[in-house]
Amino acid sequence: MLQKVHSLLDSSYEEMVSIRRYLHQHPELSFKEYKTAKYITDFYHNLGVDVRENVGGNGVVARIKGGKPGKTVALRADFDALPIQDEKDVPYKSTVPGVMHACGHDGHTSTLLMLAKAIHTLKEDLEGEYVFIHQHAEEYSPGGAKPMIDDGCLEGVDVIFGTHLWSLTPTGTIEYKVGPVMAAADRFTIKLQGQGGHGAQPHKTKDAIVAASQLVIHLQQIVSRRVNPIDSAVVSIGSFVADNAFNVIADRATLIGTVRTFNKDVRKAIEIEIEKILKGICLANDCTYEYDYSYGYPAVVNHLEETEFIVSCAEKVKEVKNIVEAEAHMGGEDFAYYLQNVKGTFFFTGAKPEGVEKPYPHHHPRFDIDEKAMLIAAKTLATAAITSHSK
Repeated sequence: MLQKVHSLLDSSYEEMVSIRRYLHQHPELSFKEYKTAKYITDFYHNLGVDVRENVGGNGVVARIKGGKPGKTVALRADFDALPIQDEKDVPYKSTVPGVMHACGHDGHTSTLLMLAKAIHTLKEDLEGEYVFIHQHAEEYSPGGAKPMIDDGCLEGVDVIFGTHLWSLTPTGTIEYKVGPVMAAADRFTIKLQGQGGHGAQPHKTKDAIVAASQLVIHLQQIVSRRVNPIDSAVVSIGSFVADNAFNVIADRATLIGTVRTFNKDVRKAIEIEIEKILKGICLANDCTYEYDYSYGYPAVVNHLEETEFIVSCAEKVKEVKNIVEAEAHMGGEDFAYYLQNVKGTFFFTGAKPEGVEKPYPHHHPRFDIDEKAMLIAAKTLATAAITSHSK
C-alpha cells in the first residue's frame, strides 16, 4: 500500500510543482490569506472531500476516512507569505508587490494537497482517518495554530506530523531532533522618554539616544553574563528609532527586540533582567520608560517515540539519502501548540536548490527551494501517516 501511495505521488509531481508555483505567484500576508484559503478549499471540494473552512480564522481542515478502522493522524502545512519584495528572476516570481513566499509555505501547501489527493484515491484500502490541517498566519504572532486548535482542528487526533522545507540543507536530507527543536519567540518594546533640546546645548537635555544606546550595549550582557551557558538564549534589538533633525537632541527613543529561549525559567528571567537593566539606565540618565514584553510562540518540543518513528519512516523513502540529528533552531514556530495538545514531531526536509553553492536563507528576497524536496516531504509524511496504525 505504501508503494502505491509513493507511486501516486511520483505521478503527481508535475501538478505539485504547478500548484506551488501558482501559490508563489499569488502570495498573501498573515491573517489576509483569503484567496489562498479559497484555493485550498476548492481543491478539496473538487476531490469530493469533506472540508471545513474559516477554522480559527482563515484555516482549512479536510478529513479523509479510510475504509478500515485505525488511528486519526493529522498532518499540517502553513500557507501565509511575508512582507518581502521578490527579487528572483524566475517565471514564477511573485506578482504581488512587496509580498512573497520567502519561507517555503507555498511548497508546504502543495505537498499536503498532493498527499491528500493520493490518500483520497486509496482511502478504501487504508486504515484510520487522515486530517489535513492547512494553517494560516504562522509567520506572525499570535499565529493561526492556537485559534485553529481552539476551533477543533485536533478533535479526535491521536498523533500529528509536520515538516519544514529547509533551503540551507541539501535535498535528500531529513533532519530530526528529540525534545526542543525550535525556540520560544518573544517580542519586547521599550520607549525611553528624556528631554530634548538644541544639539549645541546638551547640558540642558536628557538625551534619549545616549540612554538607549547604553541600553543596547548592556542588554548584551544578559546572555553572556546572566544566563547559564548551558541554556541557549538570544536577546536581539531589531529596531532603534529616534528620528530628529541633525541639530536636535532626541527626547524619545523606541527600541523593539526579540528574545529566544528553550527553557521556561530562562524565558521569565530574561523578561525580568531586561527591566532591571532598563531601570538602572533610566536612573543614570534621568529618563523614564515604558516596557512591554509580549510572549510569542512557545518552544517546539518533539516527542521521543514519534521522532524516532519519523526516522524509521524516512528510511523507507528511496529519495532520502541522509538522515541526521538536527541542531536546535532559534527560530520560532507555532507548531509548538499542536505538540502541547497531542503527541507528534516536527522535522526538516532538505530543499537546497540544485547547483547552488550558497543558497539564500529563509526570509530573504531571493529565497527559493529545490522543488524535488516537496516529493520527499510528501513521501515521508505519507509513510508516517499510513504506518502509524501499525505502531
